[in-house]
Amino acid sequence: MSKRILILNGHPADVSLSRSLAEAYAKGASDAGHDVRTLHIRELDFDSDFGFGGYRETKPLEPDLEAAFSDLEWSEHLVLLSPMWWGGLPAKLKGLFDRLLLPGRAFDTRNIKGGFPSPMLSGRSARVILTSDTYDWYFKWVYGRALWTQLKGQILGFVGFKPARLTHFAAASHPKDGEVDGWLAKVEKLGAQGK
Repeated sequence: MSKRILILNGHPADVSLSRSLAEAYAKGASDAGHDVRTLHIRELDFDSDFGFGGYRETKPLEPDLEAAFSDLEWSEHLVLLSPMWWGGLPAKLKGLFDRLLLPGRAFDTRNIKGGFPSPMLSGRSARVILTSDTYDWYFKWVYGRALWTQLKGQILGFVGFKPARLTHFAAASHPKDGEVDGWLAKVEKLGAQGK
């Protein structure tokens, strides 16, 4: 069964491993008959600073953010690609979440369930494809996969993307010979499966 898949490349550079992985996923998904839209954070024009307005007086969303939110609503499955920098996300990607995932659009503060606002983007799944120089065992046992916990529970899950799954590739800056080809093949297969 085909899915509506939104691919969000969160790497701010024009040429990157994240972009190559995004393109591999898109190829696999398109070839398998899925409906695919791709966003590259580098190409989105918006102010990533949320500012001091708070939720009562938020900045109006720029046209690129309105279009990105429309794509989120359209999607059934989100594929988020990002490097891990200093244990977190690139600043522009974090700014996208700050500006885009607002009350009344992504979560409902008037409808509290279990002490939390109700998610407004439910019924969608997600896949995070994370690259880093931190090996997975170290990411898991030393850092407690903190960035994954944040993405899965405090961002994606909070607004309704469940289940969310992780694919982690390391060491991204110094891969072994042929390793990137294996990563691209794995991601293309995930795209074909719509996972």
